[in-house]
Amino acid sequence: MAIHVALEHHTSYRFDRLVRLAPHVVRLRPAPHCRTPVLAYSLKVQPGGHFLNWQQDPFGNYLARLVFPEPARELTINVDLIADMTAINPFDFFVEESAKHYPFDYEPSLVRDLTPYLVTEPPGPLLTEWLAATGPQPSEGTPINDFLVGLNQRLRRDIEYLTRMEAGVQTPEETLALRQGSCRDSAWLLVAILRQLGLAARFVSGYLIQLVADQRPLEGPPGPSADFTDLHAWTEVYVPGAGWIGLDPTSGLFASEGHLPLACTPEPSSAAPVTGALDECEVEFSHVNRVTRFRESPRVTLPYTKEQWARIDALGGAVDTVLAAGDVRLTQGGEPTFVSVTDMDAPEWTVAPDGPGKRELAWRLAGGLAQRFAPGGLLQVGQGKWYPGEVLPRWQIGVLWRADGEPLWQSDALLADPWAAGESTDDDAQWLTLAIATRLGIPPECCLPAYEDPLERLAAEAQLPEGPPPDYDIDPTDQALADARVRARIVAELDADVGAPRGWVIPIHRTHLDDSGWATARWLLRRKHLMLRPGDSPMGLRLPLSSLSWRAARPEPERSPFEKRGPLPVPSFGPPAGVAPQPGGSPTARVVPMDQAPPTALCVERRDGRLHVFLPPLEQLEHVVELLAFIEASAAETGTPVVIEGYAPPVDPRLQRIVVGADPGVIEVNVHPAASWPELSGIVTGLYEEARQAGLSTEKFDLDGTHTGTGGG
Repeated sequence: MAIHVALEHHTSYRFDRLVRLAPHVVRLRPAPHCRTPVLAYSLKVQPGGHFLNWQQDPFGNYLARLVFPEPARELTINVDLIADMTAINPFDFFVEESAKHYPFDYEPSLVRDLTPYLVTEPPGPLLTEWLAATGPQPSEGTPINDFLVGLNQRLRRDIEYLTRMEAGVQTPEETLALRQGSCRDSAWLLVAILRQLGLAARFVSGYLIQLVADQRPLEGPPGPSADFTDLHAWTEVYVPGAGWIGLDPTSGLFASEGHLPLACTPEPSSAAPVTGALDECEVEFSHVNRVTRFRESPRVTLPYTKEQWARIDALGGAVDTVLAAGDVRLTQGGEPTFVSVTDMDAPEWTVAPDGPGKRELAWRLAGGLAQRFAPGGLLQVGQGKWYPGEVLPRWQIGVLWRADGEPLWQSDALLADPWAAGESTDDDAQWLTLAIATRLGIPPECCLPAYEDPLERLAAEAQLPEGPPPDYDIDPTDQALADARVRARIVAELDADVGAPRGWVIPIHRTHLDDSGWATARWLLRRKHLMLRPGDSPMGLRLPLSSLSWRAARPEPERSPFEKRGPLPVPSFGPPAGVAPQPGGSPTARVVPMDQAPPTALCVERRDGRLHVFLPPLEQLEHVVELLAFIEASAAETGTPVVIEGYAPPVDPRLQRIVVGADPGVIEVNVHPAASWPELSGIVTGLYEEARQAGLSTEKFDLDGTHTGTGGG
């Protein structure tokens, strides 16, 4: 997955007379430590008849020493090279334990080797003031990567870049006084700053290659509008274990594949691209730098050229035509994966299935997909995959919408972020419960408050040894306590106000004899109160179902997938909360004995200030549509946005869905099946664009620095 570019650098000196040329030194060959692969290189010099010897200076840089036996009227130097612009992770290095935090000290033997790069001049008042503003470091030090990034970006903010044609390099005091300078001025200033801070640093002269990005960035500068190359200057700092690390204060970034070092020296004067002497004369100077792409292999950010994609698109249409002619019906789905653009090295984007950043970006992506594919759709949070060793199932977000275009959920403002703190109260939960029950025609006395069970705590207390407990009465060898969520749940339970209900329950089901409407049951409990099973899952998963009846009700039959389905109804809202059902409105729900009712219920629960509504399992999509309409109308009336969770609607061809789920190191998206090539193309391109807008990407770096994709498909 590489771009091969040809760089051409032409330098010309035209003299107004024949002149004698003293020996010249050319430093225009990529240095031995250049991380960008250079596949071919040539140096051509005119006038002909010269002598060229390749050497290395004391710092390891390549030098071309030129001797010209005859006078000449022109000196031209042409550099041609081919570079492999495979993406390089600038942070792909290890650091010695002793240097992981700044400040640190170099080993004495290393200090001797680095002596030329540690030489300092007494700082002027402006440099002293700039250094003082860095402030004292914390006692444990600052991670070296953070320290270098902060220093580099601060200098970029403080010094404005300008193109300066005058010869030489400004002193650090001059650059700070002017608050502007060329790339070489900023690079030399950063060298001085690093040395004053006790870090070995050197000046770098090199080529900078900038290619137009495959995708325009969402934040920050857009980058070049055309492929570009020129001579550039930056800084390298020596960190034990990592070696020389390139810092570009002009951009505030670390050096990567676009930085090709030519000469790295303690002083700028010994890194000049061309040095030499000649007879006194008038000189006309010119130079040209150009870069040309001549090979582009498929890559994560641009798998196809426009021409290739046009041919693929035409082929997809032709295949559709052949399939239609043979009466062949084919559908195709997919499950691509994504990682964060800004934090791809965090555990949640490498190995962990969950994390706060992953939840935030997943919700953002789900919202974008709903806007693109499912206007009038619903976002439902539910349980996803559950693998051995995981305490709880992973979460997933379903994007659901009706295939006929009618809204399944009308107002996005009434859907709450499932992980952002809210401001709802316990009273809000009760009012919402009663509002929903009224629309369903269910009597208020059938709505039950649910409590955390104190007997679970008492039983645990009864099993403790005699006598006063020790200072720490939680077994530190309990492996379950290694999970932070388990520890958090224990603390939350011990701190909970056991007198307040956890939430509210509405027993609800459809009458499956004649499907005449909604029905409920009076749950008669031996303990008079509804006590939840212990845990921290949604309360709809912790109902004491075994305490409801000695005899289980006959289960509702599953709907045949081959049953012919008519159009979905457009639901009408029931009466507002507090108003008795009127003729022509929602009928009063039938109240049936508990042993004749399935143990299903709708639950309303307040968590972190949010109201969560748990949907019961329903076999008919028509019933889900009607129930959602009642919930939304009640949420609108009470002014409380809700999180819809619980059982997903049944699989039905009249309902489309996309599932955004958590997987180790990635977000996985299960897209809805496409029945034609244009539909598939629209789904894929739309999904990837929404992922990009959400701050997600399909590219990452392997441990060895290889640029690769996230998998899936």
